[in-house]
Amino acid sequence: MSSREFFVNRYAQLGWNFRVAEARQAIRINQTNAKSKNLPERLRSIGVQLEKAPFLESGYWVGKSKVSAGATAEYLLGLYSIQEAAAQIPATLFTALRGKTVLDACAAPGGKTVELSDLMGNTGSVVALDVNKMRLAALSNQLERCHVSNAVVYNLDARQASRLSLKFDRILLDVPCSGNFASDKLWFNRRTLKDAERNAQLQREILSEALKCLAPNGEIVYSTCSLEPEEDELNMDWAVKNLNLQIEKVNCHGEKGLTEVFGQKLDASVERCKRIWPENTQGFFVCKLTKRTVQP
Repeated sequence: MSSREFFVNRYAQLGWNFRVAEARQAIRINQTNAKSKNLPERLRSIGVQLEKAPFLESGYWVGKSKVSAGATAEYLLGLYSIQEAAAQIPATLFTALRGKTVLDACAAPGGKTVELSDLMGNTGSVVALDVNKMRLAALSNQLERCHVSNAVVYNLDARQASRLSLKFDRILLDVPCSGNFASDKLWFNRRTLKDAERNAQLQREILSEALKCLAPNGEIVYSTCSLEPEEDELNMDWAVKNLNLQIEKVNCHGEKGLTEVFGQKLDASVERCKRIWPENTQGFFVCKLTKRTVQP
């Protein structure tokens, strides 16, 4: 059995019939910078064709355009970011971000860091970490282009976040993952189940460390661009049962999380997660976690 057949069969067992999909290019308006500028009309006037993404407040699909979305003055001025549509969801799930202390634990190349700062109105503070020193240049460039003034960047493994000796009101864990075929045409040739299992262990280590840094009444948003349940629902089931975390209801695009995976029944609260199968977006998984106030 080929790798493609293996994964396609898995998805069928999870309730989704495989179909070819490719993530459409999308942008997100940086509202802090673009106030009163009527940016969608401004971009259309110069030949950038936009279509509102119905499940995003500030997100638009980019259609066939006369001008590349990454080659406009508006882009260089930080009025918008090029950011995959599903990837725009996690930062929006936090409550009351303004004035908060926020950790972006796996931040490069910086799209979500910029989005967090935008949602915060450049108030409070964002601490952005990435283990890969080479990727910090891209992260820093994004922050500078978008006039982010409330963020600091560290070259630090998220599994060592407690070394900062800080407590965070909000923690974004867009963790390293296996990715999916909608954003990588050669994905089926590159990936095996062992990759998902290895990534799942890394993700658990990152989540366990993040919990040490979470302030009272804090929130963690966990996300991956993986379709593999080892990295998604199974990890959240493990977090509920081993880290004294609870999964909160979220109102966003996507289907309910799976509560039965290959015959294994998971905690019922895992259905509060959101699983996004590829269509116009890449495959994605997201949920919001808080500390359990009453011991199970």
